[in-house]
Amino acid sequence: MVGLGFRRDFAEELIEGKLITPDFVEFAPENWMNMGGYWRKMLHKVVDKYPVLCHGLSLSIGSPDDLDMPFLQQVKDFLDEFQVQLYSEHLSYSKCDNAHLYDLLPIPFRKDAVQHIVQRIQTVQDFLQRPIAMEIVSYYTPVAAEMSESAFIRDIVQQSGCKLLLDVNNIYVNAFNHQYDAKQFIQELPLDRVAYIHMAGHEQVSDDLIIDTHGEAIIDPVYDLFDWTIQHIQPVPVLLERDFNIPEMPALQEELSRLKQICAKHWPAKNELVA
Repeated sequence: MVGLGFRRDFAEELIEGKLITPDFVEFAPENWMNMGGYWRKMLHKVVDKYPVLCHGLSLSIGSPDDLDMPFLQQVKDFLDEFQVQLYSEHLSYSKCDNAHLYDLLPIPFRKDAVQHIVQRIQTVQDFLQRPIAMEIVSYYTPVAAEMSESAFIRDIVQQSGCKLLLDVNNIYVNAFNHQYDAKQFIQELPLDRVAYIHMAGHEQVSDDLIIDTHGEAIIDPVYDLFDWTIQHIQPVPVLLERDFNIPEMPALQEELSRLKQICAKHWPAKNELVA
């Protein structure tokens, strides 16, 4: 199944289901939990039409601060209300000393960080009564690394029991910026724990720097990496992310169709959402 991030820019087109036809939609709970009025009604219309996955923004799993339990209660209530089949978050931090940093910052690849994050993921999973999928984020400089990124991720996934969200564009961006082999990196991951894939576009701003923007079309090398990647994992939902610079619906539908065509080459025709 290939889905699309729900954006207000094309909410009516999604509900109408003529120009754009994803298999499911994804949105961030934080953007909708306290929403009322017109947009709450629109959200219900979308949820009535499509299966829903949620991708969080504010968990900040790597923060030194205590977990925000009132916030987690809101998330749990929201996931239950809308029967969300999979909840994912970022393997990063975005809050410190109760200040929101409005960015997804990298966590040091260290053993003590592994233990800190494992405990927090287990607490979140126990509270939400469901496993969560953690996304490997794009980053622009490593911080105080004592181990490889792939070993860091393997330890967290294996010890916490969480699942993995594999953003293929993030891997491509990181491999380009930090000069490593994307396929080798993917092979070093616990691929049996991949529950979800993200695909997106980026912007190359110089000869040696790519910025992960979610505001451009997917480029051919990222499609190629996706094609290679899905031959090494079981069928999972695939999401097209487009956060801004939204094109006309036929262009978005073309990207959805290309992803579906690649999936169809390697995976059975029926690919159900898996929680």
